[in-house]
Amino acid sequence: MRASERAYQTLRTDIIEWHLEPGTTVSEVEQAQRLGVSRTPVREAFSRLMSEGLVEPGPGRGVVVTPVSVTNVKAMFELRIALETQAAALAALKGRSETFEQLAARLDEAATFLDDDDADRSSYYLLVEEMDTEIDLAAQNTYLTQAQRQLRTHLGRVRKLSKGNENRLMAAAHEHAAISRAIGAGDVELAQAAVRIHLSNALQAILDAVPELDHHEGDRIDAA
Repeated sequence: MRASERAYQTLRTDIIEWHLEPGTTVSEVEQAQRLGVSRTPVREAFSRLMSEGLVEPGPGRGVVVTPVSVTNVKAMFELRIALETQAAALAALKGRSETFEQLAARLDEAATFLDDDDADRSSYYLLVEEMDTEIDLAAQNTYLTQAQRQLRTHLGRVRKLSKGNENRLMAAAHEHAAISRAIGAGDVELAQAAVRIHLSNALQAILDAVPELDHHEGDRIDAA
């Protein structure tokens, strides 16, 4: 892996996982030393992260991790509803029933993952990523997939706000199963309704995780 790619992947993961919290200043020199690379790969990584909206220009040769606010979380979900309901509709029309019926069964069983010692819930999230990939493939719309990919980068970071809510994670697994089952049945309206229910619940779980900000939508959300 090229040094710039390694720097980018490491920093991107640190931001999405909240190891680098919103508002953190990230120094080019410090990161070069930490990653054992020259400053050029770090500068290239910063440029890519900036294009994704994960960082913004900071003091000197550094960058600042972009804030997360209730306002932009709600804006993300407004776009997410539009994109994911359309993707689900296209998948219901074009997808293979067997693929989504099998995914639905696995997702219904996914609650067992949440009782294991899988502290970061990686098994569950990998299964959700698999479902997203299958929907993208079934939808057969490159432009829709590209728009989804960029949005998912930011949603990955926001998702951490409600990650500790095990009841919500279990409910989400069943909601994902309902989406997959509706797609497998070829039922466009039911698939879109299942997506809307899931996203409404997901947004509310995030807002409940930061109740002190519900009436101050311009405020930033900091890590607990």
